[in-house]
Amino acid sequence: MNFPYSPKKWLTISLAAIVATSIGVGAVTASANDATSQTQNQNGQSSQTTQSATQQTTADTAAEEMTLQKAVEQALKTNAKLQTARLEAKNADLNNMLTYKTIAEIPSEFIRSLDAAKQKYISQAQADMSRKLNGLALKATENQIKLGAQQVYYDLLHAQADLELKKQSLLRAQTQLKVAKAHFDVGTKAKTDILQAEMGVAGAQAALVAAENNLEIARMKFNDFLGVDLNKQWKLVNESKPVTSIPLTLEQAQEKALQQRVEITQKQEELKLAELNVKLIEEYSALSTYPGRQARNNVEKAKVAIEEQKRTVTMEVAQAYFNLKAAREAIEFKKKAKEAAAESYRLTNLRFENGLATTLEVIQAEEALADQENQYEKAVRDYNLAVVNYETATGN
Repeated sequence: MNFPYSPKKWLTISLAAIVATSIGVGAVTASANDATSQTQNQNGQSSQTTQSATQQTTADTAAEEMTLQKAVEQALKTNAKLQTARLEAKNADLNNMLTYKTIAEIPSEFIRSLDAAKQKYISQAQADMSRKLNGLALKATENQIKLGAQQVYYDLLHAQADLELKKQSLLRAQTQLKVAKAHFDVGTKAKTDILQAEMGVAGAQAALVAAENNLEIARMKFNDFLGVDLNKQWKLVNESKPVTSIPLTLEQAQEKALQQRVEITQKQEELKLAELNVKLIEEYSALSTYPGRQARNNVEKAKVAIEEQKRTVTMEVAQAYFNLKAAREAIEFKKKAKEAAAESYRLTNLRFENGLATTLEVIQAEEALADQENQYEKAVRDYNLAVVNYETATGN
């Protein structure tokens, strides 16, 4: 913020002070009373500010430091959905172990029919595949929890940054009000300038309250996802993703995802089971029978499911790739827009100090700056989330 008065304005204020001194004792006494009242108000506000700052310092001291990695680790330990999935996987494994033990006791020499073969080999294969699928499903759930933990982390980080921006905006509005009052006192501005500045302060205060509420909501959502005390306070470390070019081409990213995504592995395991069923029917019966024809159809269905899953993964990677590319370009654009708005606000303020701009123009320039600051911060948040979604889509 530039100093509110130019040398010409200081000369005007000095002359006004001389005139005020020559008015008389009554006027001086009234001014003194006003000054005393203002001092008392300022002392009260200072006391409240000091108390608020002390409370904030105490809260920051009590808050535990939280990094992005720690958020992911905490969610993997205490997220309710993941804990439930792990317990369900354990129960399924126990059931499979019981089935496997019972089937394994059937002697191979007793396998002389298709039904007996299915009972021993298909059921055994199903038990083996179920264990694999349970593990893969649990891995997929863990990947979703990792993604969710990073999303709520960046949402909370964005809410904190947004609150700081609203505080800066309020400070600029309050400074503008002081400048407007000073100009009004020396007769260089009208009462409407003060009213407009007061409206600017009121709007900034309302935005600050909304940002404080949003921060509390984001913090509770963060704690809820992690599975910890909803009222727990954190001191978040700003870990924004570096704004760099995407290291892989779209085709390379898609190929990587096709090799690493667990959803495709799940479909491949289901194909193996369908093929085993065909093999046993061919060995102990005939593929020309209705069960044989159905088994071959199931093999084809499993192959179609694999191709469908591959298309889904390919589309997800493409969407994440282009979203990341757009988010990276948006950051550069929003950064330039924010810098331009800051310069416009500075120049408008300078014009106002020299009597060439109105209070309303300064308020509008400040609002434009605040808007661009908010948009840039949102672009940073969107980029961080785009990186996380891209990494998840490629199977990282």
